[in-house]
Amino acid sequence: MTITDNLILLFTETRQYTETLCKPLELEDYVIQPELDVSPPKWHLGHTTWFYEEFILKHHKPNYKLFHKDFAFAFNSYYEGIGKRIVRSARGNMSRPSVAHVYDYRHYVTNELKDLLKGNISEEIKNLLLMGVHHEKQHQELLMTDIKFILGNNPFQPKYNDTFIENTIEDIEQKWISIEEGIYEIGHENPKTFHYDNEVNRHKVYLHNYAISNKLVTNGEYLNFINAGGYKDFNFWHMEGWEWVKQQQPNHPMYWHNVDDKWHHYTLQGLQALDMDAPVKHISYFEAFAYAQWSGFRLPTEFEWEAANTKFKWGQRWEWTESAYLPYPNYKKAEGAIGEYNGKFMVNQKVLRGGSVVTPVNHTRPTYRNFFHAQLRWQFTGIRLAK
Repeated sequence: MTITDNLILLFTETRQYTETLCKPLELEDYVIQPELDVSPPKWHLGHTTWFYEEFILKHHKPNYKLFHKDFAFAFNSYYEGIGKRIVRSARGNMSRPSVAHVYDYRHYVTNELKDLLKGNISEEIKNLLLMGVHHEKQHQELLMTDIKFILGNNPFQPKYNDTFIENTIEDIEQKWISIEEGIYEIGHENPKTFHYDNEVNRHKVYLHNYAISNKLVTNGEYLNFINAGGYKDFNFWHMEGWEWVKQQQPNHPMYWHNVDDKWHHYTLQGLQALDMDAPVKHISYFEAFAYAQWSGFRLPTEFEWEAANTKFKWGQRWEWTESAYLPYPNYKKAEGAIGEYNGKFMVNQKVLRGGSVVTPVNHTRPTYRNFFHAQLRWQFTGIRLAK
């Protein structure tokens, strides 16, 4: 197969997989937005479709006809350079367009793009298509976390399906991996493989001697923090984190429930007894930092994580780091709306590394820089300690 054939196959498989993820949903599940950071599944279906239409078809397919003139307003996310859009908090208010109409939109754009790809396509189109595919993969992960939030906050806590496994136990003894002091290179190296602009330029960093855990913190270990009064002692928290605790009054990770004096947690397979050996998840940075302080250790920086990543297994939980989300040396945003993809978010956010059980196949890599605000925990986030 040619490079173009492989790209078309990747595009087709990605489009289909998004719809496969939605198959267990009831029609009513598609339109719910119970919280600002959660988007309705219907919106994800429309937004990932709009991305291809806006950045590829409108500019590169002769005589392309928009599916609907108002869909850019409905499904633009945050691209100021493209035009007005519905405010994020109102995504769940759109009972129309209907779910069926959005699926029609998806199939229309998919077919139009396939038709465009039959001819000779430029490197620019190939690059935009590859970005569109990985953009959709990002939304597949967001889709799963949003679905879990929607179902997990339903009073009946319905299951997503019977097969999705969230908890794979790391059946190894906890050990500390020692990393020697020295100069390490950080950032994406091969310009021919896909990466985002926030992963370049590759640069050198100096690291002191440190050690990093070969395992993630487990539910049982985190429960010890709870039982020791971790949520009641300000000494373990940043000031902002302690204010968050006082205002939100969390006393356990998201989705944990104490039923008849036994801990359970909501999973995509429904409410289950808490597996003490599984890696803890749905932890905010505030909680990760507080746990590290209580345990006598710390979180690794993103550079320490990347320098050591070949020495431990990763990919079950997005791992909070002690690094602020900042540009690498000589970072420059791309021209136009594509430049809004990463750069404008480089403030007041923490970097996470690795990936999670809902990260699509072939989407993450050791240099991938995820980022979230410190209080957020609806993603599959966890803790790896360093010292």
